[in-house]
Amino acid sequence: MINAEKTLVQCDFDGTITEKDVSFMMLDAYADGNWRQLLKEYQEGKMNVGDFNTRAFSMVTVGRETLLELARKRTKLRPGFLELVDYCQQNGFRFVIVSNGLDFYIEEILKSIPMNGIEVHAAETRFHPGGLKVQYIGPDGLPRNADFKLAYTDSFLDEGYRVIYIGNGTSDFPPAQKSCHVFATESLLAHCQKANLDCTPFTDLNEVLRVLQSL
Repeated sequence: MINAEKTLVQCDFDGTITEKDVSFMMLDAYADGNWRQLLKEYQEGKMNVGDFNTRAFSMVTVGRETLLELARKRTKLRPGFLELVDYCQQNGFRFVIVSNGLDFYIEEILKSIPMNGIEVHAAETRFHPGGLKVQYIGPDGLPRNADFKLAYTDSFLDEGYRVIYIGNGTSDFPPAQKSCHVFATESLLAHCQKANLDCTPFTDLNEVLRVLQSL
């Protein structure tokens, strides 16, 4: 059995806890410009995630409430999320969301569920008339444009935790490589399989919970 006192479950948000990427929904609806060209350049490794989100969300000039209304109406959580968090809390596992997404909509979505005390690290967002300003702050308190998730994984490992990782995207692969057990879907699953990195595939979080209970 895993030592609960030193076990941490690090979980991505967009496309992992949610069924679809919330930030992409917002950009599709309200970005005034070709944000998907920027996404292509990010996916090809031509820019880091901080630059991508800064440039993409600078195209969004609608207000906070308009964006939150879209998030509330269209966001669906993967089945099993509440049960997974409850299991971690009841068994002394530290559950942490580390996301390349934006803090304001993650916090709003989490308000809608009957679960308190979920630790979140995501991009800090400020609203301005000329667009959104996005900044990542690493675990050392300093701005960080690249390897945001990996920086947190490294900090958790430095604290002596065994990290269990749950994710779906390309940016989840570097931290997954340092974790003791990986749950993967979508792009992360493809990266793990290509690299022969042992992982457990999932489609919903009830599957994650069942395996976690047996570790």
